[in-house]
Amino acid sequence: MNPSDLEALMGQAQAAQSKLAALQEELASRRVEGSAGGGMVTAVATGALRILEIRIEPSLLESGDHAMLQDLTAAAVNAALSNAQSLVQQELQRASAGMTLPNLGDLLRPGGGG
Repeated sequence: MNPSDLEALMGQAQAAQSKLAALQEELASRRVEGSAGGGMVTAVATGALRILEIRIEPSLLESGDHAMLQDLTAAAVNAALSNAQSLVQQELQRASAGMTLPNLGDLLRPGGGG
C-alpha cells in the first residue's frame, strides 16, 4: 500500500468516524416504545438505550397486585430496550451500506504495507 492509499484510507476512516458520531447523536434523540400486559405498562427508551418514561394504567395501580406490576414493568422496559437496540442496528447497517474498505491484504502479509 503506497502512502497516498494510506492517506485516502485515513480520510475514509475519519469521515466514517464523523458520520458515526452524528448518527449516535441523532439516535440519542429518537424514541421507541415497548409495552406489556396489553399496553397496561409502556416504557419509552431512546436510541442511546436510556429509559425516558414509564406509563402505567391506573387500573393496574388500583389492583394492588405488586408482583404483576413489577413483572409488567420489567417486561415493558426490556421490550423498549430491545426495540431501541433494533433501531440502532438498522441505522448502523443503513449508514455503513455505502462504505467500502480497500483490500488490506498487503498490510497483513509479512513485509507488506510499504
